[in-house]
Amino acid sequence: MRRHDFEPGKLVIGLVLLGGCAAYLAAAAGRWHFPAYVLLPALGISLCVSGMVSALAVSVRRRRELGAEPGDREPGRSG
Repeated sequence: MRRHDFEPGKLVIGLVLLGGCAAYLAAAAGRWHFPAYVLLPALGISLCVSGMVSALAVSVRRRRELGAEPGDREPGRSG
């Protein structure tokens, strides 16, 4: 099987969605009460956070592919 790239943005959004599902299940079971209008903004914020995490992961991956040193400002230039 081919190895896949690790995509942390998908991990973040998946964990948030699982948390939302767990909150709804806990509310349905009567174990926890929360205002339902809180989950929609939380979903929007988590989408933004996962987008930033994905952008950061792509930039790190590109920098690593170019072989740049951590202290370099411009990839491919020496000195």
